[in-house]
Amino acid sequence: MLQKFEVSGFRGFENNFVLDLIQKRNYEFNGEAIDNGVVKTSIIYGKNGAGKSNLTHAIFDLISHLSEESKLPSFFARNYINAKNKKGYASFKYHFKFGDNQVTYFYDKRTARSILREGLDINGVNYILLDREADKLAKIKLPGTESLNNDFSTVDDNVSVISYVNNNSILLEDRVTDAFKDFIFYVKGMLFFRSLLEGNSFIGLESGGKSICQDILEHNNIQEFENFLNANGVECKLKEIDTTNGKNIGFDFGDVTIPFAEIASTGTKSLGLFFFWMQRMEQVSLICIDEFDAFYHHELSQNLVTILRDMSAQVILTTHNTNIMSNDILRPDCYFVMDNKSVSPLNDLTDKEIRVAHNLEKIYKAGGFNKKNGD
Repeated sequence: MLQKFEVSGFRGFENNFVLDLIQKRNYEFNGEAIDNGVVKTSIIYGKNGAGKSNLTHAIFDLISHLSEESKLPSFFARNYINAKNKKGYASFKYHFKFGDNQVTYFYDKRTARSILREGLDINGVNYILLDREADKLAKIKLPGTESLNNDFSTVDDNVSVISYVNNNSILLEDRVTDAFKDFIFYVKGMLFFRSLLEGNSFIGLESGGKSICQDILEHNNIQEFENFLNANGVECKLKEIDTTNGKNIGFDFGDVTIPFAEIASTGTKSLGLFFFWMQRMEQVSLICIDEFDAFYHHELSQNLVTILRDMSAQVILTTHNTNIMSNDILRPDCYFVMDNKSVSPLNDLTDKEIRVAHNLEKIYKAGGFNKKNGD
């Protein structure tokens, strides 16, 4: 799981910005939101312009060079380097925990595709390192990589040394290579998606390019979709219909059937998008949804957070909705407050002990979480 992330020089992050998901409090409630000492389900709050979207894009930057199937949406590469960046490159550092193994992946990039430096540490030891500004000879020390060509002088700078090692090696079985494989598996299972305002725009996990309704039908999940909608406040009956464009899903009103997309509200379509990805949750390692509940009412937002919390995937959500800031759903170390300089869990933003009976939203609105780190 991702336990810590650092970024600098990227978009709004002039200086080093850190998201720390390591568990630091032993709350005795909602333990399902924590896994192996790492916050599994997190929600980030921040004012408009605080950088929430930029943070989620930064976390998913590694997809652009580590996932062969990923097709990045156009918004991802815009305004890549921070305007005050004098170095000319952005820096990224990911700290992962897989069982008892610690994996640190780090790199510098000039653009969304141009990799300047890249490296991987496992349990504090460096096993892969390439500095294209230096000698362009990669250091590769994973067991089973002894015969690999380490000369990158003629290799394009959009080629990752990590991907090169993964695609061209038969790694020996040991603790180090197990950690490397866990890292690759995690990255390939990362999924970011955003609201219907930009269509089914996503980063990471491949969807096959199908429409929501076509995909649900191909998964034979129309009844599950109907149950999901009804459970979340959309009373309806669905049926498969034939259209000039092939099979589709329609609302069944008895004598009349109307295609789903023609009359579904924006909120219902957003639920359809959520269900579209929920069908793939067994493949997902990290799911990140920016402004995940923009079209949902408060009760529905709570329901969806509970669904995500109880799944095995790690979850990062951003929102403005303080109604879901509750100990009934998560816990204080799962709710983060972000500004343009830092992001901290609620428990770090007060000197008072937070108990399960406390109303987090009320304390937040009253300014009770205004302590700055280091105060």
